[in-house]
Amino acid sequence: MALAKSEEYYTYADYYEWDTQERYELIDGVPYMMSPGPTPTHQGILINLATVLRNYLRGKPCKVFPAPFDVRLNADGADDTVVQPDILVICDKTKIDDRGSKGAPDMVIEIISKSSGNYDRGLKLQKYIEAGVRECWIVDPDDKIVHVYILQDDGSANMSLYNASDIVQVNIFKDLSIDLTEVFAE
Repeated sequence: MALAKSEEYYTYADYYEWDTQERYELIDGVPYMMSPGPTPTHQGILINLATVLRNYLRGKPCKVFPAPFDVRLNADGADDTVVQPDILVICDKTKIDDRGSKGAPDMVIEIISKSSGNYDRGLKLQKYIEAGVRECWIVDPDDKIVHVYILQDDGSANMSLYNASDIVQVNIFKDLSIDLTEVFAE
């Protein structure tokens, strides 16, 4: 589980200066230690999804990035939230700089583990929705299901649930569908 390391308030400037072997995310100024290295199943799903997205986006303005890739979610100047989604898509190249990205990606994908599931489905998902991420996928490798959250005009998100045999229409790209049998393939 991602655990808060401290109750002190930190900013991105602090985060960027940390010299540590561990990986952290920073949410509202509180650092959260990330889980140990991902499993082979996690990495297989990541590669499968990132490959589909990369192939689709070739020659298009949107770009896909796998973790670790720093995303400073607060574009409003409050530099106290930095996350590292497993996969993200950014269509506005002005959000990308040498340190990662600043502002909400268009799409994020989190592949949960037993230790990170509550954090990814709870606090982290909430921060993505608040920041304006248009499409969030929460992939559960154990149950082979995907929760897809689509941001609505009122700031809420509608959720749809898919299983391993479904084909998911990617909301931000109307001409892209992803076959989950290929995503969960060993």
